[in-house]
Amino acid sequence: MIPSTVRIVDVGPRDGLQNEKQPVATAHKVELVHCLQKAGLREIEVTSFVSPKWVPQMADNVQVMAAIERAPGVRYSVLTPNLKGLEAALPTKPDEVVVFGAASEAFSQRNINCSIAESVQRFAPVVEMAHAHGLKVRAAISCALGCPYQGEVTPDEVEHVVRLMKDIGVDHCGVADTIGVGTPRRVQAAMERALKHFPLAEVSGHFHDTYGQALANIYACLEMGIHTFDASVAGLGGCPYAKGATGNVATEDVVFMLDGLGIATGIDLDALVDAGAFISEVLGRPPVSRAGKALLAKRERIAA
Repeated sequence: MIPSTVRIVDVGPRDGLQNEKQPVATAHKVELVHCLQKAGLREIEVTSFVSPKWVPQMADNVQVMAAIERAPGVRYSVLTPNLKGLEAALPTKPDEVVVFGAASEAFSQRNINCSIAESVQRFAPVVEMAHAHGLKVRAAISCALGCPYQGEVTPDEVEHVVRLMKDIGVDHCGVADTIGVGTPRRVQAAMERALKHFPLAEVSGHFHDTYGQALANIYACLEMGIHTFDASVAGLGGCPYAKGATGNVATEDVVFMLDGLGIATGIDLDALVDAGAFISEVLGRPPVSRAGKALLAKRERIAA
């Protein structure tokens, strides 16, 4: 079942940077996207159209989308949590929009102040309008393996949200371990529920590495034939509503593992390491990526 090719969606420019306390210049965000596409990324989550009151880092969303030099074959997606966000995003011509709902009632209430059912119904007009404009809609199901407020999240709870998303017409279902507590068998159990309602090509995994399980969880998904994963260059990102949660799995680490398995990604690891080094320097800290740090150190040794 292990696929011969894998598609990686780099969420660093959006999910990675949105929680940075220090402002990141628009030019640096744009350069990060350019570095990623130069490295061979063909799916990039660029920004989000949310209220700057809640996510000030994404206040320059229109400017970022306008400044990107779009490369042929690259899909640029944006997060649009409501109709107002989608209406603001449409003039910037994204290729895909993303909506999200939690598998945990407690997280939904803490995060967006409404129930899971209410949150998904808010997305129904977003999906309808996006489809009317020829845009694909990707749904992310957060806290699918655990919740910082509720604790364990069951496969039944995951499937409940998967069904709701399917009912409103989303095209793709991403299962997200927002706080990084998932382990391989539990991840497979959650993914099985998503695969009951969406085809294999339209199910993806999004893993945080809080407990060091992200790569193992990706491998568990590969065993099921799942071949689309979110990752974040330099391991950027976290969750502002999940205290202590570390960043997304680093794209460099995922590509290093896939290269070792002989699985094609179309990504140049050296160029990807350069992208991680660039944004880490902008942020004034070393990359979180283990592969990125090791390869940078190897370069220094060779140069010396």
